Amino acid sequence: MNPWLPTAPCTPRTCAGHEGRARARPAAAALLLAGCACILAGALAAPFLPLLGAARRERLIRRWAYGVVRAFGVRVRIVGTPGAHDRTPGTPGTLVVANHISWLDVPLVAAVFPGRMLAKSEIRGWPLLGPLAARGGTLFVERDRLRALPATVRTIGAALRDGSRVVVFPEGTTWCGRGPGGRFGPAVFQAAIDAHATVVPVRITYRTAPPGHIAPAEHDATAEHTAPAGAAAFVGDDPLVASLWRVVTAAGLTAEIRVLPPIPADGPPDRRALARRAQTAVANDSANRPPESVHH
Repeated sequence: MNPWLPTAPCTPRTCAGHEGRARARPAAAALLLAGCACILAGALAAPFLPLLGAARRERLIRRWAYGVVRAFGVRVRIVGTPGAHDRTPGTPGTLVVANHISWLDVPLVAAVFPGRMLAKSEIRGWPLLGPLAARGGTLFVERDRLRALPATVRTIGAALRDGSRVVVFPEGTTWCGRGPGGRFGPAVFQAAIDAHATVVPVRITYRTAPPGHIAPAEHDATAEHTAPAGAAAFVGDDPLVASLWRVVTAAGLTAEIRVLPPIPADGPPDRRALARRAQTAVANDSANRPPESVHH
């Protein structure tokens, strides 16, 4: 079985729905245009980013990625201390691993941890997002070629040794976010071990206020009491256009990213143990309630 081609039981019909408040069509259309315009602006600006210093470039990417999520009408809630994981010059980079629910995951993670994404090669052909991903240093993997796996691991390891931050969704496919999710594939964790890089697990959740309920503000600590949002799920053979429309029509949608304690790559004995430890951290509810929060 090809480890790059896992399957999830989630389907658009059973998992990707919205039962909360809905926006009117004109307002939803305006958000759709705003979100696409924000992505286009990033694509046009990408060639000029190498001209900037590293710190300024990362700051701009964070702001742009945050702006993309907000432009589509989604609130953002960041929990944890992202700055604590900034690397020291001359040391290996970090491997950021997260569960995978939606296309929104990519800008959401970039708003906290800008880095080189690992993505399926098909994304190269996506309008707007494909060229933007390529210019942003995305590491593309041909998931239907098992022989490409060792080379991909070496490429990730080299990027980590050079000090890059690499972002990976080890489940290998999207899940709706209403259950435990998929198994973290161990291959990418071998790259972290080889590079002596730290693994930073993060958990992504999307929530929305139930019908008749006023959605909490971004700074409201009660945000975690809202219902899981199927509107953000991009699963199975769901068309991208349908997913985009579902997101902009779902009023009160909140995206939350929780930054969990880092895991030294030289701690667990092997890549499978490291993958299990990261997966457990992301899936464990008790691990996802750190006392310190940062809200944007």
